[in-house]
Amino acid sequence: MATAYEEARTEFEWDVPDDYTLPSTIESHADAFGDRLAVRFRDEDGARVERTYADLRANMNRFANALAEVGVGSGDRVMHLFPRHPDAFAVQLGVLKRGAVVVPCSPMLTASDVEFRATDCEATAVVCHDSLTEMVDPVIDDTPLATRIVLDGGKEGWESYADLLAGRSERHDGPELGASDPMSINYTSGTTGQPKPVLHRHRWMRCFERVNGPYWWGYTRETDFSGELMWATTGTGWAKWFWSPVGVGLTTGAPQFVYDGEFDPETFLDLMAEEGVTRLCAVPTQYRMFTQIDLESYDLSLTEAVSAGEPLNREPIEAFEAAFGVTPRDGYGQTETVALVTNYPGIDVKPGSMGKPAPGMGTTVIDTDEETEAAPGEIGEIAVPVDCPGIFDGYYEKPEYDARTFGGDYYRTGDLASVDEDGYFFFEGRADDIIISAGYRIGPFEVEDALVGHAAVAEAAAVASPHEERGNVVKAYVVLADGYEGSDDLAAELQEYMKAETAPYKYPRRIEFIPELPKTSSGKIRRVELREAEQKRHV
Repeated sequence: MATAYEEARTEFEWDVPDDYTLPSTIESHADAFGDRLAVRFRDEDGARVERTYADLRANMNRFANALAEVGVGSGDRVMHLFPRHPDAFAVQLGVLKRGAVVVPCSPMLTASDVEFRATDCEATAVVCHDSLTEMVDPVIDDTPLATRIVLDGGKEGWESYADLLAGRSERHDGPELGASDPMSINYTSGTTGQPKPVLHRHRWMRCFERVNGPYWWGYTRETDFSGELMWATTGTGWAKWFWSPVGVGLTTGAPQFVYDGEFDPETFLDLMAEEGVTRLCAVPTQYRMFTQIDLESYDLSLTEAVSAGEPLNREPIEAFEAAFGVTPRDGYGQTETVALVTNYPGIDVKPGSMGKPAPGMGTTVIDTDEETEAAPGEIGEIAVPVDCPGIFDGYYEKPEYDARTFGGDYYRTGDLASVDEDGYFFFEGRADDIIISAGYRIGPFEVEDALVGHAAVAEAAAVASPHEERGNVVKAYVVLADGYEGSDDLAAELQEYMKAETAPYKYPRRIEFIPELPKTSSGKIRRVELREAEQKRHV
């Protein structure tokens, strides 16, 4: 008898209407269920705001009219720079309804990062929160940002968002748009180099609705959303915001929770309990920090939990299962794609595995030298057929990148994985992250996953460290859990522990205790910094 997963892969069909756009989807939602909650917002001071789908449509059109008034037209690139905010969706939707292209930026960037993005994609407008304008002002003269709109405030040289919306019509007669029109330029995290401008078209959102919704979150437009409240803890400037709050929440018509505040595990657990969150998406670092709390003291309404960004370790999975009867389900994809591999609702979760290929994507693992499928257990590169609708259309005005990326039969992700006999994918790291020691190929995640199983380890990163005889050895940078101090004795204890947990050749022959790991502004470990430090240290 076929499993639900096998049936989904067999029966899946791409359905992307030519006239599909996110703004038209919101118009349809507002007509069908305008009074349904779209977003419930809270901030650290306790302020609480709600928006319905009718509110989203009204404010989307008001802002589109405002953009027309200040000269923003079809195809113009509009950057945005704001924290989680009750009007974040209205701003993004208004830009899209106008026919312009959204360029999301994280509040964690620097002024030089803003300058790079603005000049790279030739953005002519920016919508910025009042608290973040200091990131834009110093580089204004060096960018094409002629139109500047400030959210939640007023400032000389900037248009006020609130003033622009006042009195505007709730109908916008903008350009006719379709699934093939440009929608967004999302910059990559820059884990291995300069961020790249990923161009997506409106069909990207439909692909999320067809893949991420049912095969990761467990949501479709037909879901009974009464009593449901999803919460993705991501920020507005990252592709993950489009993966879940926009790509799943808005496309399916789900109610969702947005919180603007620094991550604190106890605060987030309290919020889940108070608001009745039923489905959660958090990053592995947050899940690991949740396990430092007595989870069983919380009474949550949680029915589903998903994770993305980096592989999820075994300990948080086991802790959530014990406390809430919910198994966090990992998923994998990139800024360039929808979910490529997921732990689909209903399949058995293997701790440490990203799951199986999402229906419709054709995701596979290929030999790194030849475009042939890797054998079970062998490390290869995660790849997707270049004609798959669920991947991007190219890098914005970067033909040299496109030539390298789409030159063969596959879009090659640059991420390495192995596949077991049951078809489950296991992340092994970026291609540059693989450690080759005495002829062995070692994926850093397996080392890191085992290390964080020790009570003394909060986080870990494994990199290659040059060695005269072995070429390289495994070096582990370790962030200790509260109550532990680094010492030679603890390093030896961790090494003995690792010899019992992994194959002997994988244990870290070198261990260094550090207060924190270097990460991108989206929270991904920058192993490249640690690797470069090792190279310089052992020259």
